[in-house]
Amino acid sequence: MSTVTISAAEVNALRQQTGAGMMDCRKALIESNGDFENAIDYLRKKGQKVAANRADREAKEGVVIAKASADNTYGVVVCLSSETDFVAKNQEFVDFAQSVADIALETRVNTVDDLKAAKMGNATVGEKLMEMVAKIGEKIDITRFQTISAQAVVPYIHSGYRIGVLVGMNQTATDGIIAAGRDVAMQIAAMNPLAVDANSISADTLAREKAIAMEQVAAEGKTGDMAEKIAMGKLNKFFKDNTLLPQAFVKDNGKTVGDYLKSVAAGLTVVSFNRVAIG
Repeated sequence: MSTVTISAAEVNALRQQTGAGMMDCRKALIESNGDFENAIDYLRKKGQKVAANRADREAKEGVVIAKASADNTYGVVVCLSSETDFVAKNQEFVDFAQSVADIALETRVNTVDDLKAAKMGNATVGEKLMEMVAKIGEKIDITRFQTISAQAVVPYIHSGYRIGVLVGMNQTATDGIIAAGRDVAMQIAAMNPLAVDANSISADTLAREKAIAMEQVAAEGKTGDMAEKIAMGKLNKFFKDNTLLPQAFVKDNGKTVGDYLKSVAAGLTVVSFNRVAIG
């Protein structure tokens, strides 16, 4: 047997990479003289379900959880992905995703890596995630994680955990504003707008859409000021169709989303939103 010295950090690294138990990882590293690849092979030969062996698979299913703080000023949306719909519908998987979202809400971390490093009981979220990978035998990962802070944050989960939305609004949460936020979140889930309004569209998207409009107008034989005017008309239609506030409100096509919000409370508007979907 090898007398190579194996550190606790190396054992933990192998555990996180494979999802195998601590003692099994230590023994694998000792038997493999500290070589990680050989240690993984050792675990596999002993019948261990090795999480790292799943890294090349695509995770196109899963669940999205959206939650807000008790005072509705902060929200998180987390996507926990899986390979199959069968796993995504498993209650243990859904409960785990809910627990991860709760930790994200409590710790207010900003990145997926920070979320994975957060404590979950006597381990980290990342370690618990790898344990679940080893247990279920599928690639499972936190693939999306976003947050919003605003005077009112309203979460919404649509279509069996397949879409999660957070809406940030500019007025303190009341029952009426939360109800309006939920209506707007349903709009975002259904229509998938690119941004809140034209001013929120990225410069790259704006330039691309303007170039497309100009090419369309040129193909129609228009030039000069007339071409510019027609192109701007096309661009304005793009904003109306693809940004939130100018869109026709799905519950009342006679109003825009912006008009609907103003009818709920004077000056009420959306300052930001996040939409995360499976697939």
